[in-house]
Amino acid sequence: MRILKYLFLLVLLALIGITVYVTTQKGDFEVAKSSIIKTQRSTVFDYVNDYKNWETFGSWMKKEENIKFNYLSKTMGSGAYCSWESDFGNGDIKTYFVKENDSIYQKANFNSTKSDIFWTFKDTVGGTKVTIHGKGKMDVLTKIKMFFRGGISGVLSDEMEKSLLKLDKTLEYEMKTYSIKVNGIVQRGSGFCIKQTISCRIKSVSKNIKIIIPRMVYFFKKNNLKMAGRPFVSYDVYDITKDFVTLSVCIPTEEQVFISSVSDVTTAEIIPFTCLKTTLVGDYSHTAEAWTKAKKYIADKGLSQNFAGKYIEVYVKTIDEVKQPSKWITEIYIPVFPKTEVAKPAVIPTAIVVTPSEPVPTPVENP
Repeated sequence: MRILKYLFLLVLLALIGITVYVTTQKGDFEVAKSSIIKTQRSTVFDYVNDYKNWETFGSWMKKEENIKFNYLSKTMGSGAYCSWESDFGNGDIKTYFVKENDSIYQKANFNSTKSDIFWTFKDTVGGTKVTIHGKGKMDVLTKIKMFFRGGISGVLSDEMEKSLLKLDKTLEYEMKTYSIKVNGIVQRGSGFCIKQTISCRIKSVSKNIKIIIPRMVYFFKKNNLKMAGRPFVSYDVYDITKDFVTLSVCIPTEEQVFISSVSDVTTAEIIPFTCLKTTLVGDYSHTAEAWTKAKKYIADKGLSQNFAGKYIEVYVKTIDEVKQPSKWITEIYIPVFPKTEVAKPAVIPTAIVVTPSEPVPTPVENP
């Protein structure tokens, strides 16, 4: 028994010694990792810039059990914020600086361990060189945990490498997996909606839509309004020669809603019209191809576009329903004039058989 007691005391003293040693060490850390992502730089940047996408490639997040993410109305760009709760602790991250297609600076906090995170994106042979650079200071508990795992530098370096590898595989598959189907002529119904209208350059359309839709959804939740349909975008002006677009991001309502004049959103009526429906299943980067196929169908079928109507994109399934871009669903509606059916001339019989007591009817070519 004495031997067991001595062994226990020795183990206890060793643990105390290790703990004292670890806690007296500096908690500072700095780690960097780079990898080649086989996707164009703008696509990689946009994907990383939106926190809602991190669930698909962040290996450090996937290890957490029962993890729950909380997103505010802004999840991309400067000021974007995300927090999470899990069995292993809580954390949050916020974006403080963004240089488009070049770099991102963020601050993260997990169980009181704070860190600065820097992303850089550079064009290179075969795709985009992405570098993650993190530095910060550990709290006491994290220092002890990392000591028994071989040190925080090795742990973070391994997690960064796995995340970059998963980012590459995700983008490689998700960006290339898509389908486009021209559904045919349909009728868009009437109703009411709440909308926000902006003007921008063509290259900024996708980014602005991704920013405004979450804000509109948040507006509905904040004001206890019920959505009567999926968010959609109505294009009012799309001038390629002048590189100018005016669009309205809209969400249908069950009835007309009256909004204060000081608000940047307004209410509007949805006018019914005849249109050509086209469905894109996949990432928004294929939207231009979907529009091109739809317009080719119109030309091939001899249809005429109704330029007085509204050109619309309806976001049936988005990142809020499914994280994989290959499963997003977007419907495109191009206003067209109904194709007039040509009346066929009546077939005139070569002989009319009647009884002698009945008058002979006079054949009519167009009854």
